[in-house]
Amino acid sequence: MTIAVRAPVTAQAAPMRIPYAYLQSQYPPAVAQPILDDIARLVSTGDFTLGYPVRELEGRAIAASKIPHAIGMASGTDALVLALMALGVGHGDEVITATNSFVATAGAIAMAGATPVLVDVLPDYTVDPEAIERAITPQTRAIIPVHLTGNMAMMPQIQEIANRHHLDIVEDAAQAMGATLNGHHAGWWSDVACVSLHPLKMLNVWGDGGLCLTRDDDLDKRIRLLRNHGLETRDDAVVFGANGRISSLQAVVANHAIQNLPWTLARRRAVATRLNTELDGLRDQGHVTPLIIREGVKPSYATYIIRAERRDDLKAHMLARGVDVKVHYPLPIHLQTVGRNLGYARGDCPEAERQADEILTLPCHEYLADDDILYMTDCIREFYAA
Repeated sequence: MTIAVRAPVTAQAAPMRIPYAYLQSQYPPAVAQPILDDIARLVSTGDFTLGYPVRELEGRAIAASKIPHAIGMASGTDALVLALMALGVGHGDEVITATNSFVATAGAIAMAGATPVLVDVLPDYTVDPEAIERAITPQTRAIIPVHLTGNMAMMPQIQEIANRHHLDIVEDAAQAMGATLNGHHAGWWSDVACVSLHPLKMLNVWGDGGLCLTRDDDLDKRIRLLRNHGLETRDDAVVFGANGRISSLQAVVANHAIQNLPWTLARRRAVATRLNTELDGLRDQGHVTPLIIREGVKPSYATYIIRAERRDDLKAHMLARGVDVKVHYPLPIHLQTVGRNLGYARGDCPEAERQADEILTLPCHEYLADDDILYMTDCIREFYAA
């Protein structure tokens, strides 16, 4: 990236406006029109339910992920629920997952009929394999590692634990489309990976959508049955299923977005690299810790999270300076009401609890300009200099 020369931020300077969301930049009229044209063609066919755009999307997702099977789903949450059901997870089973994820991860376990078991995480925000090992009981049936921020979890270690204890693995890759570990995408490391196509994800649609990615032929067939009411033919259901289908209309949008995925990933990685470089000095001073990336991981940077000294004051400062920062997530699942109802209490996951008090999400997307990146990091420097 070519960095423009600029003056540093000062308290007297007029604030810039750097939004967190980028959807208006993503779909200006010139970009939206070809999608609308394809939607008009879909309308003329009436092929709205599991139509040709869905099959096209599944083929494109296979090519992008290098995973042999892709199944279009109504949402990332539906993908998780039906993946667990396809593996036979249900009442009486326990499924281990990270407490710092969005609540949908644990919610999917509960919706499948099982009990979520919430464990602590590592400084890179991914689930701690040692915490997984400690949480295994005779009722444990599966593990859901979460690739939070698009940073891949420690899958070789988790695979070893799962194999030793005869457990299934479902990767929560909601934020990780395009991320790799040792050259392999989500879905290679597990029985199935579940991707979200929410508007703010790497690959997105104009509403809700998702994907299941698997190398298992039989699991592919079971998920396809479950997403369409268990129907083997129009008139014969062989299992009880659900309506977990992605709509043909959303698949039209995804088919356009997936063609831009390599550019999206490259731009986000460039922005994140620049953020890391600009924040190095603050890391050395102990004020800020940028996202930790392990060797072999190529993140998608669905989000860019730092740990910050005096986080709440820094957040207020950034918002006042026009930078739309967020916190993902301010309360780990085990400390939310649903977690307390499961018997968890403060102190059960100390690393995740510390992170929740320190993390701050900066805008990090493909539409940020050089000056935007420098303005954000100057604002952070300004805060700590004061």
